[in-house]
Parts: sequence; C-alpha cells; structure tokens
Amino acid sequence: MAEPGARIIAIANQKGGVGKTTTAINLGAGLAEHGLKVLLVDLDPQGNASTGLGIERDDRPVTTYDLLAGDADLAAATRPTSFANLSIVPATTDLSSADIDLINNEKRMRLLRGALRTDSPYDIILIDCPPALSLLTLNALVAADALLVPLQAEFYALEGLSQLMLTVRELRAGPNPDLRIAGVVLTMVDRRNNLASQVEEDARENLGDLVFDTVIPRNVRLSEAPSFARPVLDYDTNSTGAFAYRALAAELIARNAGKEG
Repeated sequence: MAEPGARIIAIANQKGGVGKTTTAINLGAGLAEHGLKVLLVDLDPQGNASTGLGIERDDRPVTTYDLLAGDADLAAATRPTSFANLSIVPATTDLSSADIDLINNEKRMRLLRGALRTDSPYDIILIDCPPALSLLTLNALVAADALLVPLQAEFYALEGLSQLMLTVRELRAGPNPDLRIAGVVLTMVDRRNNLASQVEEDARENLGDLVFDTVIPRNVRLSEAPSFARPVLDYDTNSTGAFAYRALAAELIARNAGKEG
C-alpha cells in the first residue's frame, strides 16, 4: 500500500490498442460506484482518458506534465469529473517531450512517485500509461503498488508481455521492490470467435490466477461512450460493457481484500 494515502495501480501494456484507456476510465467508474474515492492520472500524451471524461483540450491549464516537472502539486493538478467519486489529472501533448526534458534529472524515474505518494483524499489512484516502456511508464511503475495489464484477445497477445514482465522484475530488484502484479484482464473478447477462446485458454494456462475471471467483451457501447465524454457505466448502465467493468471492479476489490486479510 502507498504510504500515506491511496493504493496506486498502473494500467500498462506497451502494445497499443489493447483497451488501457477504456479500462482506466471504466474500472475507475466501477470502483467509484463502490463508494471509493478514485483518481485517474492520465499519463498518455494523447490525453484520451482526459477527453473521455469530459476535460476539453483547451481546459487543461495544469496537467501531469506539471506534476512531473514539480511545477504543481497533486491537488492543483486534479480536476473533478461528472461521475461521482471520480477525479482526474489530465494530460496534453506536452507529455510527448517528457522523456527528453527530464532525462538529466537524477530522480527522473521517481518523479511521479514523489507526486502521488502524499496524504490525499483518494482510496485508489489509477495511472493510464502510454503504449510504450518509456520514462513515463517507468515513472508509473515506480510509483505504483501494483500493475494491471489489459490483454487483447488476439494472436501474439502473450508475446508482448515478456518485456513488460522483465521490466517489472528489474524494478523489483531496484527502485520499487514492493511492485506486484494486480492481474491481467482479457479485453475485446468476442465469444463467437474461436481465436479469442484460444487466446483466453492460453492466457489462463500460462498465467494462471494472474488472469482475472472477468473478461471484457467487444461491445459497441464501450466504443461509443468516449465520444460522449462519459464512462460506459454512465452512458449505458445496462450494457454488457458496463456489467463487465462493474464485475472487474468487484473482483479487484475482492482480490485486494484477500491479500490484506
């Protein structure tokens, strides 16, 4: 657990298009529905999580870049959203230059850790990472208590995990010995597709209990919700996507309770 304050979970996979941002937004909303105070930190220069939660691009005066650079504290960088108990630290394309701008900082891998591990009102902080094992993602993993990996149900899905898991082992041996794997969640699953079923079978065989029981289906409502700047739990509360992310939130809470018990 983060000391003091929130439990910090990085949502990462260096492969793009696997549902990281969708998971960050909707898992955050699912946890918030349980009454937890949730903060989503948008660490992707694309800023899609910020847009998906209704923060317009010209309305982000303080961002995660300012947090990393030490120009703003967590309270100053945080914005409320229209979803109860869910706040966000927004991102802009300024983050694209972070790897270069911060490279000479001796604490460059610990900048986010210092900014987030403070006394805050949040129960859980989720970090939406960019699709690369960059300095930004390394900052997230050094700051985090745990890593949650969205894994798209497609061919070669498991192959992309090897470098990420190697990075986790290296960080455990260095700057973040307490980092653990919160779990792997299968995303974009189409039960009508034999390949998706095979990928799920392979993932469970190779990763065992690391794979969440909950799977996230392909669902048109999940795709539509960001264009309305709302989590799917709010956009279409009875959709299969909404039910899936509620189930994932409940399973994550149960797993955490089990580890603390």
